Amino acid sequence: MREIVFDTETTGLDPAKGDRVVEVGCIELLNGIPTGKTFHHYIDPERDMPDEAFRVHGISSAMLVGKPVFAEIAQAFVDFTEGAKLVAHNAEFDFKFMNAELARLNYPILSSERMVDTLALARRRHPGAPASLDALCQRYGIDNSRRTKHGALLDAEILAEVYAELTGGKQTALVFGGASSRGWGGASGPRRERPDPLAPLASAEEIARHAAFVAEMGTKAIWYQYLAPLVESTEGKQAV
Repeated sequence: MREIVFDTETTGLDPAKGDRVVEVGCIELLNGIPTGKTFHHYIDPERDMPDEAFRVHGISSAMLVGKPVFAEIAQAFVDFTEGAKLVAHNAEFDFKFMNAELARLNYPILSSERMVDTLALARRRHPGAPASLDALCQRYGIDNSRRTKHGALLDAEILAEVYAELTGGKQTALVFGGASSRGWGGASGPRRERPDPLAPLASAEEIARHAAFVAEMGTKAIWYQYLAPLVESTEGKQAV
């Protein structure tokens, strides 16, 4: 499943009163794992930067001189996010601003059916607890020391880590011989076996010592759960 974690910075709180987007940052996830693909732009809002907004994100009007207006990056944003769920913290805010920008250019707006709101997820998972991005970083032990001010791409990167925790952790399941629910171990395609298994790197002495160590654990040692499918696979190939 493809998802886009994104964040925006703006000139204020209400696009209906003339506030505009000044930065957008997006992180692509595939089966919950960042692919390394990002989308990031500072944007000329075609208006001034209020002091209240500058104190939040530190983006000044001078910093935006020469940056593209939204019309110049709109199609690239649509292309990057096409077909994906859109993950944001307090997502209604970001959707409201992006839809205002898209509607101004007669682009189709982002459907609420694509929205994944991590603020709502956090409140359901931790009722009554603080649910800001900083509070969730503290809860999950995520380093947000770089976040001295708001920044769209940085916040999207941090939110991607928080989202992984909110949806079950970075590795939601460890199943021997299978794939996990977040795309680990071959969820992106069928697993192929080597026609000729690689020779073991352990020496005969190391193999014997390991066997003795496992034997001390008894017949319920978890190693046997891993070993059994390998033995069955080997025996099946020999029978053929």
